[in-house]
Amino acid sequence: MARAKILIVDDDPDIVDAMRLVLEANDYAVACAYSAQDGLDAVVREKPDLMVLDVMMERDTDGFHVAYKIKNAPADSELAKVCPIPILMVTAISKLKGMSFSPSQDQNYLPVDAFVQKPIQPAVLLDRIGELLEVGSE
Repeated sequence: MARAKILIVDDDPDIVDAMRLVLEANDYAVACAYSAQDGLDAVVREKPDLMVLDVMMERDTDGFHVAYKIKNAPADSELAKVCPIPILMVTAISKLKGMSFSPSQDQNYLPVDAFVQKPIQPAVLLDRIGELLEVGSE
């Protein structure tokens, strides 16, 4: 069976490197992007099995826009081909801005599959990715 490919989109190179090391050590293929636009380009180019997406990048809402564009892409677009991928949103927005989100309550305007708070422990990252990939393969 081929290794699952994970795309990490986060503007903090230290966080990207930490997640990449954990994922590669656990036999995932990893691609990285460091901005919202780079993430949109990379998801089309890399065709990952799952995206790990930060909320706050250049703008506080970049991750929200990326998720929305992917999941609501026009049927004839390149993004539409990847829109079924699970998105794990990693964020510190709750701590920094006092906001909280839930896929079950916020799915209409924020179509992600799960949220985790930064800083994320390696075991939690691996568990959540494993769960989302398992659900996606059913």
